[in-house]
Amino acid sequence: MAKRITPRSQDYSRWYTDVIQQAQLADYAPVRGCMVIRPYGYALWENVKEGLDRRFKATGHENAYFPLFIPMSFIQKEAKHVEGFSPELAVVTHGGGKKLEEPLVVRPTSETVIGHMYSQWIQSYRDLPVLINQWANVVRWELRTRLFLRTMEFLWQEGHTAHATYEEAQEETLRMLDVYADFAINDAAIPVIKGRKSESEKFAGAETSYSIEAMMGDRRALQSGTSHNLGQNFARAFDIKYLDRNNELQYCWTTSWGVSTRMVGAIVMVHGDDQGLVLPPRLAPVQVVAVPIWKSDEEKRAVLEAVEKVKAALDDSVRLKVDDREEYSPGWKFNEWELRGVPLRIEIGPRDVVQEQVVLARRDRPGRAGKSSVPLAGLAGAVTDALTLIQNNLLLRATEFRDAHTYEPTDYESFKEAVTQGFARAWWCGAISCEDRIKEETKSTTRCIPFEQPGGTGRCVVCGGEAKEVAIFARAY
Repeated sequence: MAKRITPRSQDYSRWYTDVIQQAQLADYAPVRGCMVIRPYGYALWENVKEGLDRRFKATGHENAYFPLFIPMSFIQKEAKHVEGFSPELAVVTHGGGKKLEEPLVVRPTSETVIGHMYSQWIQSYRDLPVLINQWANVVRWELRTRLFLRTMEFLWQEGHTAHATYEEAQEETLRMLDVYADFAINDAAIPVIKGRKSESEKFAGAETSYSIEAMMGDRRALQSGTSHNLGQNFARAFDIKYLDRNNELQYCWTTSWGVSTRMVGAIVMVHGDDQGLVLPPRLAPVQVVAVPIWKSDEEKRAVLEAVEKVKAALDDSVRLKVDDREEYSPGWKFNEWELRGVPLRIEIGPRDVVQEQVVLARRDRPGRAGKSSVPLAGLAGAVTDALTLIQNNLLLRATEFRDAHTYEPTDYESFKEAVTQGFARAWWCGAISCEDRIKEETKSTTRCIPFEQPGGTGRCVVCGGEAKEVAIFARAY
């Protein structure tokens, strides 16, 4: 099966597409730039959703749903917002065979329609804060698309909150960034850098934008989640006001934040290898696959009896799949489940039955190095321990890879080399002219200004002027 996958070293982009299609995560739709998410890929997305949704609800947020169609006049109310999104809008001008009185925009994001509703719902300080999240699809008319990473229609969640003060909105903005980082690190096993976006890279209409940035297997960056303090921009545009404790009208302070199906693409690119997917146990649709092995009918009966013991031992504790198909050989099954990234395989043959044991094979450690025999009597504990080791090892491996390809150039020539090899962590004066020069000459961008700073000042890696902050630069998806 691995022969159907282009090696990463040969063509990383082709490898990525091959893995997604061969592992049956997604396929191309008949509409240009769109994708069909297949059941296995959607199960992975559902686990991403569950991990995030649980965290959202734990921080007091509630789910709601808002319309797919947004009046064009709403998009035009916030100047920076319409300027930022105009090139990506899909617009409906006719419906029911007639020209519409006002064109409708197919949802690219929901700040405007949610802002309109908040203006109807919020009257007093007693109504605040409003903490709402939406799971939805959005449409952005992308010219260059790639499965999961950038498609014209994609799935995501978008949180939208309203607060009485700037301080509360800022606290919310950073809280949700922390939620994203916690999910990425602990569930997806992807190390991320938290930081502030530059002025040119922030969300259209935001006062301040923050992101978590991750390094992919080809050393490019992927913005994996964003959180925005919108200030009072949308509150003023949509007249979101409340009566404060002094009975005076005030504009609310709002936030928005989101993670999309590109997180699935990140999981593929951070952990995958030439054999296919390598999925972190906490998100894998199938955490453990049991493959029974036999040659005769007598062996079959004995092995399948042992499989029942495995199912009883692991029932309700892991997402278990028993592959007892008779039309495929054990070796074929091993290859298929490796391709699909199942973290742990259980092999059960006649010899194992006699010895009352099974063989565990870890996906993150191919070959004999990842195999061990464990007694049936202690299987549940052994499986739990193995899944924990795999989860931790994937995070460690990804962290070591990122750190090994993060550089600290002190001059522009070494900077230009660094961004071809990974992340460049360098002093930057903050000038747009320096940022534009970097984009033009190196095809890299300012990923974020990380929260962790060395302190003091330095010299801008581009112009040599005084710099007060270090930024992360990289070529990105």
